[in-house]
Amino acid sequence: MENDDAQIGHIVTRREAILLLGAAGASLIAGCSTGQSTPAPSSQTSDASDAQTANATSGGAPQGCVVRPAQTEGPYFVDEKLNRSDIRSDPSDGSVRPGTPLELTFVVSQLGKGTCTPVAGAIVDVWHCDAEGVYSDVQDPSFNTRGKKFLRGYQVTDAAGRAKFATIYPGWYQGRAVHIHFTVRTNPAAAAAHQFTSQIYFDDAVNEKVLSQTPYTSKGSPDQRMKNVRDGIFREGGSQLVLPVAAAGSGYAGTFDIALDVA
Repeated sequence: MENDDAQIGHIVTRREAILLLGAAGASLIAGCSTGQSTPAPSSQTSDASDAQTANATSGGAPQGCVVRPAQTEGPYFVDEKLNRSDIRSDPSDGSVRPGTPLELTFVVSQLGKGTCTPVAGAIVDVWHCDAEGVYSDVQDPSFNTRGKKFLRGYQVTDAAGRAKFATIYPGWYQGRAVHIHFTVRTNPAAAAAHQFTSQIYFDDAVNEKVLSQTPYTSKGSPDQRMKNVRDGIFREGGSQLVLPVAAAGSGYAGTFDIALDVA
């Protein structure tokens, strides 16, 4: 699986995002790095607070309006058309993938002339590997899970631009840092359809804590995994794609704000 996720497409840099937004919209960009290849800060609480403060909007708009860089879809996307919030189970047999619970919320918004408004009716598709680094419904040199559909699904954003998923903290495999794939499709049936694809990462300190517990330890020592800064795909804007998480019950919860330019 070392060849997973070869980079395709164009990564939106901070400079390009500012040019797209113009002087008025530039102030909406928060939580974005300068594009240097540095790991995300270890304190996620301050990041989340700063982003919410800098991106707060009025009139019912989402809490955050954050421009994110696109990243490769990778080889493991399968359009399962599974409309479900809880993606931990396998519909074929009802089994549930073990792992640390993760409540993942997307808040999708639209940029426009210095404003930020929620995007309702967008399809948010999520897929990622399990605690042992295995994806469902694909054939790989190290596994064959054709017919399985665990850790895949989509949700449609509500009036506030929100889409929520119940999943597990992803595991790891050789050649990649810990990550979650996602794609957002707006107006999928219209001529003006827009699609944005990228990946979500986690702070290395949180990864270390989670991966040192079962069932993740069956993969091996967490010291063997690739850290963010060594992942070539992470280095292309990944510091702007780190999900701030907080403890929630026996697991974690995090909200990922993403603003789209769909003009």
